[in-house]
Amino acid sequence: MSRDHFHQQPLPVVWDAIRADTANHECFADEIAIDFPSVGPLVERERDVFLGDAIEPDTLQTEVSLSIRDAARGTVVPLEVPLRGTCVQCGGRGETWPEPCRPCAGTGAAPVQRRILLSVPAGVSDGTRFRFRVRAPHSPSVRVEVRVAVRRTAA
Repeated sequence: MSRDHFHQQPLPVVWDAIRADTANHECFADEIAIDFPSVGPLVERERDVFLGDAIEPDTLQTEVSLSIRDAARGTVVPLEVPLRGTCVQCGGRGETWPEPCRPCAGTGAAPVQRRILLSVPAGVSDGTRFRFRVRAPHSPSVRVEVRVAVRRTAA
């Protein structure tokens, strides 16, 4: 792999979010909504520990398209993963007393783009999936799934 692979711009990809069912996790919901909405994921983990109600985390999915040559020799694919981080304006509280925080619309969270470099090994085949977790500072991790599509023709 040449060094220029590490300096490429992130690929323009479309991310699909697959939401987990949160219906079984309603206890303590009012405390989170009123005080600190950004700590919701932490409370979900605590509920799992104390109540034993495991919940599948949300998953972001996308597809990257590689040439036959890149698939054969391996490459590094830069990606921008959209995450949710703590709102810097309100510090995750969701309000700037006495009003709801405008930048985060009262949620306590803000969008964060996390740049990652996905190392694709030599000989990867069409349909291969990579699964991993990504996190923003002070935020829970997000499950990510990237599917490889090998182009048979020139794009």
